[in-house]
Parts: sequence; C-alpha cells; structure tokens
Amino acid sequence: MCYAEEIDKHASPLQSAFAGGAAGAVTRAIAQPLDVLKIRFQLQTEPIKLGSKYSSMIQGLSSIVKEEGFFALWSGHIPAQLLSISYGVLQFSTFEKLTELCKTSDPNFYVEHKHWLNFTNGATAATVATIVSFPFDTIRTRLIAEQKTQKVYKGFLSAFSIIIKTEGSKALFKGLVPTLAQIAPHAGIQFAVYKLLTDNIFNRIKFFQRSTTFGVIESSLLANFLAGGIAGIVSKTAIYPFDMVKKRLQIQGFQQHRKGFGKQMYCNGLLDCIKLTITDEGFLALYKGYGPSVLKAILVSALHFAVYDEIKYFLLRL
Repeated sequence: MCYAEEIDKHASPLQSAFAGGAAGAVTRAIAQPLDVLKIRFQLQTEPIKLGSKYSSMIQGLSSIVKEEGFFALWSGHIPAQLLSISYGVLQFSTFEKLTELCKTSDPNFYVEHKHWLNFTNGATAATVATIVSFPFDTIRTRLIAEQKTQKVYKGFLSAFSIIIKTEGSKALFKGLVPTLAQIAPHAGIQFAVYKLLTDNIFNRIKFFQRSTTFGVIESSLLANFLAGGIAGIVSKTAIYPFDMVKKRLQIQGFQQHRKGFGKQMYCNGLLDCIKLTITDEGFLALYKGYGPSVLKAILVSALHFAVYDEIKYFLLRL
C-alpha cells in the first residue's frame, strides 16, 4: 500500500478541505502573473505578431509592466484567491469523500477500477467546485481584461455590484457551459494521471521513495511535484480550446471598455464563439495563450498536489 492511500484513510473531510484551500491559496499567489498573461492573449482577436498587442510571453509581460505597473501582473488577485481557495476546499474534500465512499461500499470494485474511479471522482468534484466558485472566475477575468486608462471597476466588490446592476446575476455565470465541458475531463485526467504516477510508478522507484511514520513507503515531495506537473501538461493540452472560448464569453457585454487592446469579438453563445474564432483567426487561434497557460498548468498542478499532500501529512502528524 502506498502512503497516499494510507493518509487518505486517516484524513478527515475538514483536514482535506483545509489542505485543499491552503494549497489553492499558495499556488494562486505564485502563478497569478502567468494567468494574467494567458487571459490577455486569449482575449485578443488579432493574429499573433500581425498587429496584435501581445506577440510573445516576454513581450507581453514587459508590455503589461511598462504600461500598467508591476502589480498589474496580479490584477484580479482577490477574486482569484477566493476562486482558488473555495475551489480547492470543495474539490479536494469532495474527491476524498467520494473516494472513501467507493472504498467502503465495494472494496473489490474499487481495487479493480481504481484508475477509472479516480477519473470520475475527480471530474465530479471539479464540477461541484466550479459551479459554486464560478462568479469569482468571471469577476477576476473582468478585472484582468479592463484597461488601466478606462477602469470601470474599483475592485472586487465594485465589479460584483456593477455586473449585477447592469447585466443581471446571470452575467456572473457567463461561460459556465464551456467551463463545465472542459473542467470535468480536465480534473478527471489530472487526478487519474497524478494517482497513477504516485501510487503505481514513483512510489516503486527507490529514488522517489521516503519512509513514513505509518511504516509504509510513500512517494517523496519531489515525486509528488513531478507527478502533478505531468498531470497538468496532459490535462491542460486536452481541454485548452474550451478555456479560451470561456474567457471570450466572459467579456461579452464588456467590449467597449477594451478598445485599447485592439479588435473585439462579439458572439452569441458557445458554438458561435467557436465558429467565429476559427473563421476569422484560424483553428490554431483556439490555442492562443497556450504557452503561458501550459507553464501555469505545470506550476499550479505540481504545487497544488504537492502542497496539498504535504499539508495533509503535516496535519496528521500533529
């Protein structure tokens, strides 16, 4: 038996929730600049390097800092933190609870179909977490999307109240459909790949092993970090177009405040957005911002899983 499985047997829902929320806060604080850059790339409709405001990761970062200041790289950080913490709490606690139910209800079935159950439990947990935390995602996207010279929102509460007043509460859930379409397989792949690597591969390689207070072998912090990074690459690449479309849907009704960023897209729903993107910009436009996004995915996924497991281990040793 691997250490992660032993830990899961002892961790309470509250401990899993705390560890998930803390892991979300840490990773968000570190990775926010890449998220800002990714969203800026996703929202520009001009072809990269052909009249676009941002043409590369380095140029994009330097442009944002030069025009808006260093801390613009953390635009929308408060709603982003609320998003990460609430999402982390719900995702990991739900995943652990579902896994526990699967183990106790039919242990033999769980052992035989463990990898598939990790996928479905991860997908279900992510769906629940996404629906609850989605308004925070919409607000942080708006805060990142607006121009410094044409600011509409003074901050998180200002954005929240103005969006509800001018567009209605439904506007907080713009882009939810493509988000759910991408988040379920994304999280399912993440959990399945991570558990496969830590429970079946890394914990059997001596270099990635460490002894535990439970008297079993566990995968090391380095192994958890690597497994999380690999899981991040695989899952992000598989679902990236849905993430790009979601961002474009989230700024519908806000385009007049983004004219300084170049041409704006006006679309009516998921399918129309996909059609217009491919027609006007080409199929590869669905992968705009992929560079900073995949770097962020590696960093966030690696940190999220590694920090989550380490915090959970620490709480159980108290």
